[in-house]
Amino acid sequence: YLPRMWSCITDFFTYETTKSVVVKSWTIGIINRIVQLIIITYFIGWVFIYEKAYQIRDTAIESSVMTKVKGFGIYNDKVMDVADYVTPTQGASVFCVITKMITTENQVQGYCPEVSWECSQNPCCRYSLVLGILTGNCVPFNSTVNMCEIKGWCPWCSLTPPSFTSVSPRLENFTIFIKNSIRFPIFNYTKGNFPSTITDDYIKKCNFDTVSNTYCPIFRVGDVVRYAEQNFSKLGGVIGIKIGWICDLDKSDDQCNPSYSFTRLDAMSQRTAVSPGYNFRFAKYYKMENGTDYRTLVKAYAIRFDVLVNGNAGKFNMIPTLINMVAAFTSVGVGTVLCDIILLNFLKGGEQYKAKKFEEVSDNPLDSQSRLYRSQLSLRHNETIMKSSDSGAFSIEHYS
Repeated sequence: YLPRMWSCITDFFTYETTKSVVVKSWTIGIINRIVQLIIITYFIGWVFIYEKAYQIRDTAIESSVMTKVKGFGIYNDKVMDVADYVTPTQGASVFCVITKMITTENQVQGYCPEVSWECSQNPCCRYSLVLGILTGNCVPFNSTVNMCEIKGWCPWCSLTPPSFTSVSPRLENFTIFIKNSIRFPIFNYTKGNFPSTITDDYIKKCNFDTVSNTYCPIFRVGDVVRYAEQNFSKLGGVIGIKIGWICDLDKSDDQCNPSYSFTRLDAMSQRTAVSPGYNFRFAKYYKMENGTDYRTLVKAYAIRFDVLVNGNAGKFNMIPTLINMVAAFTSVGVGTVLCDIILLNFLKGGEQYKAKKFEEVSDNPLDSQSRLYRSQLSLRHNETIMKSSDSGAFSIEHYS
């Protein structure tokens, strides 16, 4: 028991060190240099140049967006401006431009038949809320049909839908003005989507396009829809106007500029017939001379625009630079591991390489057992130690 315990203790207090063995082989030498070249190329080309791993990055972008829509439309021979067809009117980052409307006029609070709930007797009208609160009464709708009675805004939509009218074919010429300010808090860097060279005359005349006016903050609705590869002329939808800020703060300030892209955000609407497009209801309220309130209900189909801002900024910093340089130098050692595996297991003369690579040095000259590595060569205090001209490094030649 004691010898075994003593053996465990001595094995624990051992020290491993690296030994240099020079292998002169064309095969293993070429493999080693190719692996090193691949690793170095990866770190220089991808990590440092493309990914800019020498920079510290700020992805917590702070942003504010203000919008303004301009244009005039015609609805039922009436001229409409932005107060009529744009909602909300505050100029937020999410807004809607109405394309078509279904209107139900002169609704008042009262009792009326629910147009989609046919019945034969009162017990049929005691469940659900439908378009108003059910009274539980089955009342005549016309000479042949009975409907459940509701309490709410009456009359509701008739069995024949109201007019489905486009606001104006000029909708595609409406313009959207976007003002965007961003800040990267780590660097306390602020920027806006107006280039320093922009002027009032330029803004009055320009419209965004992807070729010559890439920084113009004014967008035609028709162009935005076209860039998103969509057609919302009937039922509307949701379009994202994406503003991307990718800034290299090691370069000059005029190199940090926004890029715009456009996409449809409600793409699932194209794949299902359930609730297609985008629509909502709102009402305009009025008061009669006798004090009775009445309203015009509008079901609006619209294009909803969501202005989305994202981005990140990078700037040189010594800490990530050193970390990635150390990672690069360490990764070069992967070539040595791969070459060792090939040399020990696949090349001719592997046993000779094992004998040169693995040795055991013992303080006890009588100890003949290898506790660290079993090999064909073991150095003892009472044995002759092999020497070479390169400070103890062994050379194995495979050249022919």
